[in-house]
Amino acid sequence: MKQLTRITINPEVMGGKPCIRGMRVTVGMVLGLMASGHSTEEILQAYPYLEAEDLRESLAYAAWRVEEIEVPLSAS
Repeated sequence: MKQLTRITINPEVMGGKPCIRGMRVTVGMVLGLMASGHSTEEILQAYPYLEAEDLRESLAYAAWRVEEIEVPLSAS
């Protein structure tokens, strides 16, 4: 997977949730808009400070997180 350069995580911004380029726009908010049927054009019109690549990286980040697995540490 290519490195994601537009997704940032900062504990001081939105409680550490993944955000777009350090702004107070979370990946979850973008994905929620997309999941509820809003087109890329509609989202970019509503949030003119976002770019199409921000939306693509949000999807890439979500796909990566879905495939990530957690392995419990043994108590030995």
